Amino acid sequence: MIDLIWLIPLLPLVGFLVNGIGRDVLPRPLVGIIGSGVVFVSFLLSCGVFAAVYAARQAGESATFTQSIFEWISAGNLSVSLSFLVDPLSAIMLLIVTGIGFLIHVYSIGYMKHDDGFAKFFAFLNLFIFFMLLLVLGSNYVVMFIGWEGVGLCSYLLIGFWFKSSAFASAAKKAFVMNRIGDLGFLIAVFLIFNTFGTLEFAGIFPRAADMAMGDTTLLLITLLLFVAATGKSAQIPLFTWLPDAMAGPTPVSALIHAATMVTAGIYMIARSNILFTLSPITLQVVAAIGICTALLAAAVAITQNDIKKVLAYSTVSQLGYMFLGLGVGAFTGAFFHVITHAFFKALLFLGAGSVIHAMSNEQDMRSMGGLKKQLPTTYLTMLVATIAISGIPPLSGFFSKDEILAHAFSANKLLWVLGFIGALFTAFYMFRMLFLTFFGKFRGTAEQAGHLHESPATMTVPLVILAILAAFGGWLNVPAALGGSHLLADFLSPVFADSVAKTGAFHLDHTTEYILMGVSALAAVVMALAAYRQYVSKGAVPVADEAPRGLLAKISYHKFYVDELYDAVIVRPLNALSVFFYRIVDRSGIDGLVNGLSRSVGESGKGIRLLQTGNVGFYIFMMVIAIMALLAYGFFNG
Repeated sequence: MIDLIWLIPLLPLVGFLVNGIGRDVLPRPLVGIIGSGVVFVSFLLSCGVFAAVYAARQAGESATFTQSIFEWISAGNLSVSLSFLVDPLSAIMLLIVTGIGFLIHVYSIGYMKHDDGFAKFFAFLNLFIFFMLLLVLGSNYVVMFIGWEGVGLCSYLLIGFWFKSSAFASAAKKAFVMNRIGDLGFLIAVFLIFNTFGTLEFAGIFPRAADMAMGDTTLLLITLLLFVAATGKSAQIPLFTWLPDAMAGPTPVSALIHAATMVTAGIYMIARSNILFTLSPITLQVVAAIGICTALLAAAVAITQNDIKKVLAYSTVSQLGYMFLGLGVGAFTGAFFHVITHAFFKALLFLGAGSVIHAMSNEQDMRSMGGLKKQLPTTYLTMLVATIAISGIPPLSGFFSKDEILAHAFSANKLLWVLGFIGALFTAFYMFRMLFLTFFGKFRGTAEQAGHLHESPATMTVPLVILAILAAFGGWLNVPAALGGSHLLADFLSPVFADSVAKTGAFHLDHTTEYILMGVSALAAVVMALAAYRQYVSKGAVPVADEAPRGLLAKISYHKFYVDELYDAVIVRPLNALSVFFYRIVDRSGIDGLVNGLSRSVGESGKGIRLLQTGNVGFYIFMMVIAIMALLAYGFFNG
C-alpha cells in the first residue's frame, strides 16, 4: 500500500481536471459522483497507508516511509525532489483531510445542487484537497510550500466563488493578500534553511538541527519566520481578520477551510518542524503568547455576534489560538490532538449551520431563527453534540484535547492556564448561546420562512451523523493515564517528537492536580452553559435587530474590537493615499509628463522644421550656398 502513496494526491487532481474540463457537458449527478468518489478512494488508500504505519509502530520498526517521484530541481548544490513522506504525523493528517473532505463533498451534493456553478465548485474542492495533500505529504519544505501556496490560491477561488457580489470578491481578495504576507515569511525561512543546512529535505535538516545549541540565533530567526507564515495561514494575531470574512463563501467551503484543511496547515508545519522550535525557546514563548491572546480576543468577539457563521468563524480563530498555546508550551501531541477533535466538531458545526441556513432560505442571522429543533431534529441533535464537545464538557472529544493543552499550560506558566481557562468559559457560553438562539424559544422568522422549514436531505444529514459520532468519541484516542487511559495518540506520534522530548524531558503532572484541573474546567463549562440557558431560554432574551448591545465592553465586542477599522486607518487608507500620490504625481505628472513632454517637443519641433520644406528650388540652392559658406568658415577658423 505504501507504494501507492502517489495516488492519494493524484486522484483529486484527476477529479479537478475531469470536472473542470467537462463542467458544461457532464450531468450534475456524475459531477458529484466523480468529485466525491476520487476523494473517497484517496481516503481508502490513506486508510491502507495508516494501517501500514500502525503495523510498523506495533512491530517496533521504523514507521517512516519516503517515496521519490522524480528529481524536480537540480542546480549547483540545490537538489529538490518531488517526494512524499509518510510517518505517524502525516498518516493521521491524510485520514483527516481525505475523510472529512469526503464528507464535505457528499454534503455539497445536496447543498449546492441548485447552483449554476455546481461542476466548477466540485472542481475547486478537488483542487483544494490535492494541494492540501501535497502540503501534508511533502518530504521537504519546497513541496510543502507548493501545497501551502496552492491551498491559498484555492481559498481565494472558493471564498470568492459567488464573485458577482463585490463584498464576497473583496473577502476573497482579503484572504489572498493577508496570506501572502505570511507566505513571504515562509519563503525567506526556506532560503535561510538551505543556507544553514545545505538541504531542504526534512531527513537532512532535523537530525542536524538536533545537534545545535539551544537558543541558536539562526534557528531563532528561522522559526520566527516560519511562525509568521503560520499566523497568516492559521489566522493568528495580527493576520486573523481574513478568516471571519471567509464566511462569504458557500458553507461547505467554510467547513473545509475552518475544520480539516487550510487553517490547520500552520499547526502541522510547526509540529513537523518541532525540533527547530524546541531549540528556540524565545519563539515558543512568542507562539504561546500570540496563541492565548488570539484565543481570548476571538472568544470575546464571538460572544456578541449574531450571524451564525460569524460565531463559528471566531470560534475557529479562538480554537486555533488554543492549538498555538499548546505548541508554545511544548504540548505538540496535545496541539495535534486538538487539531483532530476540532476537525470533527467544527466541521459538524459548520455543516449543521449550513443545514439551518438551507432550511431558513439562506438566512444567517440568529435573531431571525429560534424554535428550530422540532423542524430540524437531526441537525439539532448533531449540533448539540458538537456544542458539548467544543465546550469541553466530558466525556466528549473536546474535553480531552483541551484539557491536555491546559494541563501543559498549567505546568509551564500558571498565568497561561488562567487565561486559557477564561477562554474556555467564553467558549462554553457563546456556543450554547448560538445553540439556544437557533433552536430554542419561538420562531422569529417570516411566515414565508416558516412555511419552508424542513430537515435537509440525506446527502446533508448523513455526514452530520457521522461527524457527530466522531465528535462524541474522538477524544478516546488519547485518554490521559489519570483517567485510566494509555495515551494512544501520544505513543503513536512519539517518533515524530522524540528529539524534542529528549531535549526538554517528558511532561509529567501528578494525578491529583490533573483531577482538580479537569474538574474545575468541566464544572465551569457546565456553569456557563447553564448561564446561557438562563439568559436565552428562561428569560427569552434575544439581541435586538440592527442594534448594537448596551454597555461599553459589549459594544467593543460587537464591533470586533475595531480591528478592521484600525487596519483600515493605519494601513489601508495610508496605502491608498500613497498609491493616489504615486498615480497623480509620480506616474501622471512625472513619468507620463516626461514621456508626453518628449513626444510633444518632437511634434512641435517637427512643425517648425517642416516650414523649411517649401518646395522652392531657388530657396534650396540658397540654403546649400549658406551651408557651404558655413562649412568653409568652420574649417578656416578651426584650422
